[in-house]
Amino acid sequence: MKCIAVLGPLLSTFLAQVAWPQAPPGTTDKIITFDAPGAGTGAEQGTAAMAINQKLAIVGYYLDSRNVYHGYLRAPGGTFTEIDCPDAGSVSGRGTRVAGINSAGLITGNCWDANNVNHGFLRDPKNGRIMEFEAPDAGNSSGQGTNAVSSNDKGAITGFYTDANNVNHGFLRDPKNGNITEFDPPDAGKSAGQGVWMWWLGQQHINREGSITGYYIDSSNVYHGFLRAPNGKITEFNPPGAGTGPGKVTYAHTITDDGWINGTYMDHNGQYHAYVRNGDGQFEDFEAPHAGAGNTQGTGSHNINLNHVITGPFIDEKSVWHCYVRTPDGKITEFGLAWTGCDTAGINPKGVIAGSYSDSNNVNHGFLRFP
Repeated sequence: MKCIAVLGPLLSTFLAQVAWPQAPPGTTDKIITFDAPGAGTGAEQGTAAMAINQKLAIVGYYLDSRNVYHGYLRAPGGTFTEIDCPDAGSVSGRGTRVAGINSAGLITGNCWDANNVNHGFLRDPKNGRIMEFEAPDAGNSSGQGTNAVSSNDKGAITGFYTDANNVNHGFLRDPKNGNITEFDPPDAGKSAGQGVWMWWLGQQHINREGSITGYYIDSSNVYHGFLRAPNGKITEFNPPGAGTGPGKVTYAHTITDDGWINGTYMDHNGQYHAYVRNGDGQFEDFEAPHAGAGNTQGTGSHNINLNHVITGPFIDEKSVWHCYVRTPDGKITEFGLAWTGCDTAGINPKGVIAGSYSDSNNVNHGFLRFP
């Protein structure tokens, strides 16, 4: 499933106070919407929220009026700090994209340089210093390079890189010495466009103990989930109803500290379904009540918090995106129904959800939903 925040070709530091507008019409949820200063107002421009931590700090990126990407940190009080990598390009389609933030405020993401090569980065929460890094075998041509996706509370960073042959591989960066370990699931494909992937949308791909989840594309272009244990052992998996033909997908998005994984799969008919895989490896599917049943419609599962509350998008019978939240007892509440599109980016332990939505002009905006 695509995320609303990246439907498009989808702050030097400064602070700006942002007003908290009322919830959008047609919803009774306590929702705050926001826009990063400098965000463009044209179609497919605007603000994308990517992750939220325990302290209500939100990170993401915005696309300005020149279609250049910039990262941001939104403090709990609503002030914004711009984040730009030293090597980020400054032309259309280049720039900085923030992907994750941990409980201590360590921020991770990537930037595209002037030659469209990706570089991973981390931002120190104490002094705001940005350090770029590369996986040892990352390629250095256009579309190649290193993508940092998420970090755990110990500061370990995971993501994927694209090599000189345009094949993707996973990596783990040690927080103590910066050493990078590269890895591949046994059945990952070895041709261009295949290999390891991880979603950008604020998913916690690594838990406190260092277990990593993501997905890979095999030699037949079928997508599968994987779990990498702290000792390096990799388990590949698919929910029972997942399709097995080329282009059929199993995405694995988030892993909790007790080993629960949530994600999305596509069945043989092309419909999306949400799933959760518990710590014992057992699967449970679920659907949002108003999800469509047609091709590329259905329910996605993007985030799960420590209390096993799940949030994500669903696509209705008119192929419009909306959002939902699911409690551990299986109760599903839909929201964002008045928006043209909605996708969630993260849920913290208190159940506060961050995400993005598109308005009627196809401009993106961030939001916070309180339980």
